[in-house]
Amino acid sequence: MNEIDNYILDFPIEVQLILEDIRKIIKEEAPLAQEGIAYGMPGYKTNGKPLVYFAGYKKHIGFYATPSGHEQFSSELSQYKQGKGSVQFPLNKPIPYDLIRKIVAFRVQEND
Repeated sequence: MNEIDNYILDFPIEVQLILEDIRKIIKEEAPLAQEGIAYGMPGYKTNGKPLVYFAGYKKHIGFYATPSGHEQFSSELSQYKQGKGSVQFPLNKPIPYDLIRKIVAFRVQEND
């Protein structure tokens, strides 16, 4: 097991499943991305540049795609609580996996 596996295992099973799904999407969209812990959360880089990060919390999943990733999808993200370069997906609502996939694909293109 690596440090991302250990990170995910610290959460309740229902959150683990969500985090694993997000991780799978990132790996599918960015198969060459380097995976590691950065800023205390799973982070991914392509071409030596940050791609995306995600984190589990008690009531939400944090997703961090740098400000450009969030600006590009501002209308789709508008229903969620946001900060500069971050968005919170509440655990009591469906996680927008298709949107996460689109954001990751956009960031991969940006880093290329």
